[in-house]
Amino acid sequence: MSAIAFPAPDNTIIVRRDEIIAGLARLVEPECLVTGDDEMRPFETDALTAYRRMPLAVVLPRSTQEVSAVLRYCHDAGVNVIPRGAGTSLAGGAIPQEDAVVIGISKLNKVLDFNIANRTITVEAGITNLAVSAAVAPEGFFYAPDPSSQLACTIGGNIGMNSGGAHCLKYGVTSNNVLGVKVVLIDGTIIDLGGDAMDVPGLNLLGLMIGSEGQLGIVTEAILRIIPTAEGARPVLFGFDSSEDAGACVAAIIAAGIVPVAMEFMDKPAIEICEAFAKAGYPLDVEAMLIIEVEGSEAEIDASLARIVAIARQHGVRVVKESKSAIETAQIWKGRKSAFGATGRVADYICMDGTIPTGQLPYVLKRMSEIVAGYGLRVANVFHAGDGNLHPLILFNANDPTEQAKAESAGNDILKLCVEVGGCLTGEHGVGIEKRDLMGVQFNAADLNQQLRVRAAFDADWRLNPAKVFPLEGRTS
Repeated sequence: MSAIAFPAPDNTIIVRRDEIIAGLARLVEPECLVTGDDEMRPFETDALTAYRRMPLAVVLPRSTQEVSAVLRYCHDAGVNVIPRGAGTSLAGGAIPQEDAVVIGISKLNKVLDFNIANRTITVEAGITNLAVSAAVAPEGFFYAPDPSSQLACTIGGNIGMNSGGAHCLKYGVTSNNVLGVKVVLIDGTIIDLGGDAMDVPGLNLLGLMIGSEGQLGIVTEAILRIIPTAEGARPVLFGFDSSEDAGACVAAIIAAGIVPVAMEFMDKPAIEICEAFAKAGYPLDVEAMLIIEVEGSEAEIDASLARIVAIARQHGVRVVKESKSAIETAQIWKGRKSAFGATGRVADYICMDGTIPTGQLPYVLKRMSEIVAGYGLRVANVFHAGDGNLHPLILFNANDPTEQAKAESAGNDILKLCVEVGGCLTGEHGVGIEKRDLMGVQFNAADLNQQLRVRAAFDADWRLNPAKVFPLEGRTS
């Protein structure tokens, strides 16, 4: 990852550090301001751990009004701001700079309202993804987006990156499940976008805010759509002799008009890594595996699975293993949800996040293996197969600069491949700094210029999460 550049910090801000900290101290309680190097170390990076930058200071506000006051102060003082949820970004979206103040939303973690009639829950943006579903589960509801980091990641971070998860095939990603947000702009102005209805009049600024990676404002509250829990659900493991056969099976299921609640892919390296960690009962004598989950009544589940099994047999499936209990189901999903952490026990890795048309899966899986092998590296594939959201984990030794450079180049080539076949650079991790310099592969100069104009309309001085998303050389200031 060494090719990614950071702009030089503004030394005129750094020399004013004591003055800036004193100003921040007037706005929040002492326990909400972090200034010592040792205390700030957890905030110097995110899940893209190849880069570390010590911020000027960290503020952890406890209300929208405190976020507003801090942003207004930073705006007037000319200080850059890095919004931060839980720091689980895999694209470097929350990595700070030496001349920037991090505003973390972790203390904004309350449920504000639960409306069963409207099927909505209003929460502060620092609440974790999993905590939302836990809050509504007793009433028979759940929140659909479920990133693998859902135990830790925040709703605010999910909104910033438009996160998805295993169940987004049926229920959509974050943008399909957020009805409204409260946002604080760079100058401290507080605005409400959307509402508690499915549609509101006026320009769709809510859609613009979701996926904007903290560059347009800081979300402090959100109104989320909640969904009744299905009568039942059952995952099935399908084992294949090749990744290409598994990919062709996925494409055929989607082409048949079948929409499982989830359809996850693992190749042999990923199967072995996850099974060693989770003991989920994954078949170890296959080259690729699909986890396909359907839901509904028992009759509906049986009928859907019968169609899926028939398609799988047409594509050479060798292992078909249905979950027989809630315990087995939990173990199956534990293995999948633990994939990134389990891989980290084996090797350093870069996790890519390209998206492709599902019909291109067999070709892309073959080409990805060829690309990574061409650099003399290994890859473990685990991803959301149903919507073509790829997560190849490129394994390398972080202590070897040559291997690290090769891993980055392999990842770039994979993302270029995704665009080449009609896909895009990211599905749910965002652009951050990781894909910033590849934006020109996806967009032409006119496309990028229009996006830059929109971004500048919210933050003309580029104070919010600077050096992210857009190539540095394309900025207007």
